[in-house]
Formats: sequence, structure tokens, C-alpha cells
Amino acid sequence: MIVTPPPVEGAEGHVAKMYQGDLDADGFVYSHTQVMAINPEAHEAFEALVRAIVTSIGVRTYELATLGAARSIPSPHCLLAHGRKTLRAGAMDEAQLERAARDYEDADLSKADVAVMRFSERLSTDAAAMTDADSQALRDVGFTDRQIVDIALAAGVRNYFSRALQALAVPVEAVPGLSPQLTAALLSPVEAG
Repeated sequence: MIVTPPPVEGAEGHVAKMYQGDLDADGFVYSHTQVMAINPEAHEAFEALVRAIVTSIGVRTYELATLGAARSIPSPHCLLAHGRKTLRAGAMDEAQLERAARDYEDADLSKADVAVMRFSERLSTDAAAMTDADSQALRDVGFTDRQIVDIALAAGVRNYFSRALQALAVPVEAVPGLSPQLTAALLSPVEAG
């Protein structure tokens, strides 16, 4: 990684808050947090956008959209971090998350959950080819106009964040609290290439 993040010692303002969040949760500051701390205003705006999105779709749908996008990019940083966030939020238990990470079409997810992951994958691999039919698939399982837009935004913000980390060659650290089996399942899209 060629960029030099602000040091942990002496960090102030939003940077200190970012660093302290990692320290409180895991006892160290992740490389991706440090890189984003170079532009704390952008990180703060990113967090505000995420909060605005989650309001209408809820944590579970946000995490499904995030995982759907992250698996197709593929982004090991985001697969691991959001795998753990999904567990911590109680959005899925470990067994179901492991199945969804390997093959969400065969993980006993609801039709709405599968539609969210499918839409997010498509947005992340071929957004230019998407049509009203892609959004209609979300409407058909009960999502409102606002929720359809916010699902697209959730997948879009994951592309923004994940691709920025990849472009900057940010190292991927192990995420504490994930079993070896779940870690392998979450990283299976990365391994598949």
C-alpha cells in the first residue's frame, strides 16, 4: 500500500472515532479503516449515506445487498467484514450465512432475500445491461419504490467502497469472530476467481 494513513496515536475528530471503533471491537485498527481515514470527510459522508439507506430496507436487506455485491466484485475485505456484521446484527445465524455465502440460491432464503442478492450481483457485474425487469423482480417480492432504490444504492455503495480498497491495494486482515468454516465460505467467491 503506497498511501500513508494518519497515525493511530494522536488521531483526532472523525479519524479518532474510526480508529477507536476498530480498537474497541477487535483491539487493532484495520488497514481499510486507516486508508479511509486519509479522507475522513468522505468516510463520514459514506456512513451518512449508509444510514439513509438502512432506514427503509433494514439491516438484513442492507447486508444481503452488500454481500451480493461483495461476492461478485469479489471483495474479501467486505465479505469478511459484512459476514461478521450480518452475524452480530442477528440477520442470519452462522449456518445459514455459510450456506448463503456458498450458494444463496440454495440456502433456504426467502424469495425476497434471493431477489436482493441476485439484483446486487447483477448491478456489480453488468449494471449497464440492467432493465426494468431487474427492478420488477424486486417489486414482485414486495419491495416499494423507495426500497428498490435503496437496494440499488446499497449495492452501489458496496461497489464504491470495495473497488476503492482494491484499487489502493489495501491488505486484507483476518476478521476475529468468524469460524474457519464461515471464513472459507465467505471467501469462496474470491477463491473461485
